Amino acid sequence: MGLEKAELLKDAVNSVLFTADRPDIVMDRGEGMYIWDTEGKRYLDFVGGWAAASLGHSPDAVKQALNKQASALITASPAYYNRPMIELAKRLTEITCYDKVFFASSGSEANESAIKLARKYGAAFLNGANEIITLTNSFHGRTLATMSATGKEKWKDLFAPRVPGFKHVPLNDILACESSIDHKTCAIMLELVQGEGGVHAAEQDYLNQLRQLCDEKGILLIFDEIQTGMGRTGKMFAYQHYGIEADIMTLGKGIGGGFPLSAMLTKDKYNIFDPGDQGGTYSGQPLAMSVGQAVVNEVIRLDLSTNARIQGLYSIQALEQIQGKFQLSHIRGKGLLMAFDLPQPVGKELVQDCLHEGLLINAPNPDTVRLMPPLIVTGQEIDQMIQILSRSLARVLQPSVNET
Repeated sequence: MGLEKAELLKDAVNSVLFTADRPDIVMDRGEGMYIWDTEGKRYLDFVGGWAAASLGHSPDAVKQALNKQASALITASPAYYNRPMIELAKRLTEITCYDKVFFASSGSEANESAIKLARKYGAAFLNGANEIITLTNSFHGRTLATMSATGKEKWKDLFAPRVPGFKHVPLNDILACESSIDHKTCAIMLELVQGEGGVHAAEQDYLNQLRQLCDEKGILLIFDEIQTGMGRTGKMFAYQHYGIEADIMTLGKGIGGGFPLSAMLTKDKYNIFDPGDQGGTYSGQPLAMSVGQAVVNEVIRLDLSTNARIQGLYSIQALEQIQGKFQLSHIRGKGLLMAFDLPQPVGKELVQDCLHEGLLINAPNPDTVRLMPPLIVTGQEIDQMIQILSRSLARVLQPSVNET
């Protein structure tokens, strides 16, 4: 271990609050599909900053936007409009089915805003209804409210008491959802593809019935597209696969290309917040707004949603080529949000072995591997990923592989 790395890791242990079981490496720089650590080792990134590095690492468009805006205006307070805020809001309303945008810094904040708007709607138009139906196995953020909305079983008693007002029902079970609606229900909130839950997609008939159910009951439908938005699934937004429009949609991760940025979008008829109901010091912050414009424009200019669709299909086919050898199952995904199941609960060990080999992947649970590379990925890099993954699978699954 180099002296610099040893000193940095010592400082990390002494100074950084423990919230994650991080490996003993320190990331130093990135370019395109790769990250380098402080010792110069290169890693092929199929985690993509948790699906945030949509344009890859240190893209020119983001660097140029930051430099230009930093020399003009960094902050103006959310009490005032600024030019980049207006321009990004206009751009987002042009490319979506929505009319109004609220900006924040994280996916959790965007989802909090959606929850607040749904409860405001329930208070004003549904006799005070304030409960929201979400799904088991879902993930909506790490604030107390969004953790309560999240359907992860292991979070059920974490940081108790939970924020009240959420019910959880299984994905793609319309009867369970319908039976959970009562006079207290103001909205239904879901991810169109459950990312943290292991990449499980909503079915077309289910969403058709969900939209109809919300219309009949007069309650709101909320799509959490924090992970799926901005080209990730092979279309600009995942709702476009289904032809179903929600009343509220949230965006995060990829919209900032790695810079902290999120948004809540809604239809004009739900523009019902009163002054002071919602806000935030960094809402509409000019630097973030400029980055957002740059990212959106690059995703469209380079047609990265099409690349996500093409390379996602190529990745699935490549995984299917090694499926039998390693007893992989349930290979799935939309665009460049993909997953597969392992024959043994060795996800953590596989992640560690791939890391050693210079490949970054994610295991959301012990049996599942998730892949979410930057949208600029090419077939050559997918081939490289498969080669490294195959070597690691052979080592980690050696007993079962030898039995086949």
